This record gives sequence, C-alpha cells and structure tokens, in this order.
Amino acid sequence: MAKPTIQYVCSSCGAKAPQMLGRCPVCGEWGTYEEEVIQRSGLTAKRSYSAGGLTGEAALPKRLQDVEATEEMRIDMMNGEFNRVLGGGLVPGSLVLLGGEPGIGKSTLALQVLMQQGERKTLYASGEESVRQLKLRAERLAGNAENLFISSETSLERILDQVKELEPEIVVIDSIQTIGTEAVEATIGSLSQVRECAARIMEFAKTRNIPFIIIGHINKEGSLAGPKVLEHIVDTVLQFEGDQQYMYRILRAQKNRFGSTSEIGIYEMRQNGLREVTNPSELLLSTAREGLSGISIAAAVEGVRPFLIEVQALVSSAAYGTPQRSSTGFDGRRLNMLLAVLEKRVGFKLLQKDVFLNIAGGLKVQDPAIDLAVLAAVLSSNMDIALDAGTCLCGEVGLAGEIRPVNRIEQRISEAQKLGFRRILIPADQKVDSKHYSIEIVPVKKVTDAFRLLIKG
Repeated sequence: MAKPTIQYVCSSCGAKAPQMLGRCPVCGEWGTYEEEVIQRSGLTAKRSYSAGGLTGEAALPKRLQDVEATEEMRIDMMNGEFNRVLGGGLVPGSLVLLGGEPGIGKSTLALQVLMQQGERKTLYASGEESVRQLKLRAERLAGNAENLFISSETSLERILDQVKELEPEIVVIDSIQTIGTEAVEATIGSLSQVRECAARIMEFAKTRNIPFIIIGHINKEGSLAGPKVLEHIVDTVLQFEGDQQYMYRILRAQKNRFGSTSEIGIYEMRQNGLREVTNPSELLLSTAREGLSGISIAAAVEGVRPFLIEVQALVSSAAYGTPQRSSTGFDGRRLNMLLAVLEKRVGFKLLQKDVFLNIAGGLKVQDPAIDLAVLAAVLSSNMDIALDAGTCLCGEVGLAGEIRPVNRIEQRISEAQKLGFRRILIPADQKVDSKHYSIEIVPVKKVTDAFRLLIKG
C-alpha cells in the first residue's frame, strides 16, 4: 500500500495547498485551511458513474439532437411546502443536502417528511441520536411510522449495507459530519471524511436510483460546515432558517439541479412538529395595528409566492452622541441608503435620531419592493401619524427618490385584494389593468407623491 500523503484544503472555497497557509490566496479568508489525508489506494480512484447513474456504453457522449428530453420523475413527498422548494417533488437518485443552525428543526423536518410517506418504505439513519431518542421524537410528531425504519449508526459502510438489505425508497442521513468511512484514515467530521462520505453516497444514490437526504451542520459564519466542494457534489442544497425565538421557519433552495432556486417553503414550529403555512399573509399581519404609528403593510414576493408583511419602525431622539441604526429581517445597509434618500429627497432630518426597523414575524425579506413600505413606516413613526390600515404598498425606491417598477405586480395586487385591503400604491410605470381588480390601485411616481397620499389618508 502506498504511503498516504497530506494536503491542506480551504474550508471556505475548497482550494488546495501543499502546506498550511494562514490566508487563502483564492478567497482571501483567514484561518480556513485544514489538514486532509489522501489515501492513494482508496475507493476514490475506482469510481465510475455519471449523473444518470450509467456506466459503460450508456454513458458515452451523444449528439444533443439525439437525446430524448423527458420530464424527470418525481416522488411526491406528501408535503406541499417541501415539494414546492424541491421543484415538484424528490427526484429518484438525487442527493439533497439540508442545512441549518443547531436546534432550528432540520431533524424534525426530515423525520416528519418520512413519516408522511404512508406505504412507502423509508430509512432514517442517525449518527447523533439513539433509536430510543428517535422513537420519542416520532411519538411527539404523531405521524404514520408503519414503514419507517430507524438506525443509529456512524459507519457509512454499515448504513449502505442496511440500504441494500431494506431497499427503501427514501433515505435520510443525520448528519454527514457524524458519519465516517473506513476508506479514509481521518477523524469523523474532518474534511476528508465529509467529502469522501458525500462522494460515496452520491455514487450509491446514482447507481441504485435511491434518493438520499443528508443533513449538514452550520458553522459560526452561517455557512454549511465542511469544504465548499460539498455543495458542488450534491444535487440540491436546502437551507432551513429562522429565529428560534419565533415560531416561523423558512426553507430555501440555494442550489437545485432539478428546479428553481427562487421558491421558499414556510413552516410554523409547534409542539407536535412543523405545520405548513399555506397562507402566510394572514399569520404575518397583526389585527391590532389600526391607530398605531410606525406600521406599514408591504406586498412582498419570495419566489413566485406573494404575501403581505408588516413593517414596523421606531424613530426616537438619540440618547447618545451617535444615533443608532438597527434592523431585524431587513438589510441594514439598504436601510441606511433609504434613510439618506428620505433626508436628501424628502427633507426629513434624521441625523440626530435613532431608527429601529423590524419585519414582524421574524422573517428575513430581501425583496426590494418593500422599500416604499420601509420609508412609510419610518415617516409614520417620525411624525407620530398612523397610516391607513386599509392601504398596502409596494415599490422599489431609487437614489433619486423615484419609485421603480417591481416584478409580479399582478400577484401582489391579487393578494392585497384577497385579504380585504381597500387601496394599494404601486409604481407609476407599472402597466396594470385596474378593471380586473376591485381594490383601488394608485400609481405613484416619487416618494413625495406617496407620502402626500398616505398623510391625507
């Protein structure tokens, strides 16, 4: 057997170096290089599979016009939000990486999805919990576990042997950082083990046409632990996020070879598990907002799903020399930009005032269409004037104070109309046929125009 060699791999970008480096020359991160042992005679050199799980003549190159374009077969996960994020269901033979902060509910989501499969045979292999712990969690979720098999195992070889024997239709491994393979002489959780285990699971999934869902930990920077190449190995990367102090959780697709990455799934964490939120607008809007200043309603869109969110702002005199700028659920740098627009284009002086912004419900919204609602909430708090509770806003604000068009305006208007709002302010350049809607549609061109309408009521 050849003597194993050692190389150093950047855990941020996957760059390799023959010696330890303090700073990565590729991504510029500090202290990210970790030691990796290379086993020359390991299983890596023997792999031969394609994305379709085919080898030999079937994997030979073909002319593009000779390839039949057929839709990917998908497994219905019996969970509408999970199906939405995956792009319509789980593709057989695919490898899905599910990541999230500790305690956010990754294991609960994976176990609950398996318990919803009915007669479909599934396997949940955990390297973190015993079978007794898994049983207690399953009883709390109160699902159908008749064809769910559980295993407490940290050896990848034994897990794959169990899969060969049981032949399940879906396999969950929790988590990839607790699983090790005998082919690599390194500690479990190291870069070598994580990459080798992921590669072997991918090979097994493609050749056996069995979908795998592997759970990954999040490091202190908020990214998936392990080398960045792990995200390149898998077919789909799902991020399960949310604030543990709030009940809502969001499932996002950061990478998806079989669907869009713009979709999100929304869940509500309860004592008996995660509940799908099919209409998030009704839960995110409070009913006691009428007569309160500093509150505006924005029509936001995540993926293709429209929903209304409550934007809360508080403007007060600065208690110290330097005013504070704080935002929860909204980009702080964009808030500073909008405040500069408010001061330069509208004439409101906020240099000596603290500004606090909050997106109600603990959601993190990146849609630029809520800019107008953010400024309206700040203005309302600053003047201590309550906005009309039946008015909804959407529009991106430019540096010149203009209100720019946004995407999917029809879905935003329909959502506001469905929830009983009387009026919605939209960008003036947006072409909308108001005859199809019972809600009053008011086009506005500049921030000042919108403020005049809001203050007048």
